Amino acid sequence: MRIQALSNVATDAGGSNVSVLDPLAHDARECFRQQAAALAALGSRIDGAFGKAVRLLYQTEGHVVVTGIGKSGLVGRKLAATLASTGTPSFFLHAAEACHGDLGMVTKRDCVILISYGGETDEVVRLLPHLQARGVSTIALAGRAGSRLARGVDVFLDVSVESEICPNNLAPTTSSLATLAMGDALAVALMRLRGFDAQDFAKLHPGGGLGRRLVARVREVMFREPLPVVERSAKARDCVLALARARLHVVLVQHEDELCGIVTEKELRSVLESEDASLDMPVAEIMNPEPPVIDVDALYGAAEQRMDRDGVDALVAVDRDGCVRGVVVKSTVG
Repeated sequence: MRIQALSNVATDAGGSNVSVLDPLAHDARECFRQQAAALAALGSRIDGAFGKAVRLLYQTEGHVVVTGIGKSGLVGRKLAATLASTGTPSFFLHAAEACHGDLGMVTKRDCVILISYGGETDEVVRLLPHLQARGVSTIALAGRAGSRLARGVDVFLDVSVESEICPNNLAPTTSSLATLAMGDALAVALMRLRGFDAQDFAKLHPGGGLGRRLVARVREVMFREPLPVVERSAKARDCVLALARARLHVVLVQHEDELCGIVTEKELRSVLESEDASLDMPVAEIMNPEPPVIDVDALYGAAEQRMDRDGVDALVAVDRDGCVRGVVVKSTVG
């Protein structure tokens, strides 16, 4: 009932229809405007401290350890994950747990990024003397330059914002976004220093679709034997049966063991939906006599681009001798 009420159209004093959602949309637009302005202001304040922090992280021989608690801790987890996936060994350390034994995870070869917007969070600040005593480099992401945290680290990065978009100016909203953005800026700068490219990214993301698109070869992802095949002398009904038995939405047409055409489910459906369609139609009248092919050793990403460019759903994978080895389709890699 609540959703329906919000979807109703009210009538203003002048008799015009006004959506009840308009004020909410206006508020949302204002939130985005204020957030964007805060990030722009943050960018304008970037100074030499940022470069010093990046060089410190780049020269770290061990791990970059990110610590925080509460909302800052959640932002820290994201920063640690981003760094780790972009070539900078990193992990998150919960500030409270650090004081109860987990500080043993940190060595003098590491660099610690401490996050606390107010810069006075006890669980975070109390780590400073222990880190300093062990010669661990420290960087703070905080919103107050005069805070204990900002004054106690090697490098302080200012992530202060004028106000939160929270109506009460209390909930960490704009400040969390600013801290997140600063973390992303550090990660991107490190990527550039390391020359971290798409191939490096793929090596660290072997289980994802993006990683496989970047490094997988067609032979690694294509469908192999048994492939749905019909003779050139076959009828449309034979194609239908072949498609029904196969996992693929494509049928290869051959003549004397040579590939001479291809019929996709889309093509077959469009033909059979025509007024003069018949299951007794010869396959030769339905097939594409110039089947799209690709080398089995080509990158899957290239195959995908080719399918998008040519508007086809499948490519026939062939070896150097032109022999069919399989079929690659858009849905092969998710």
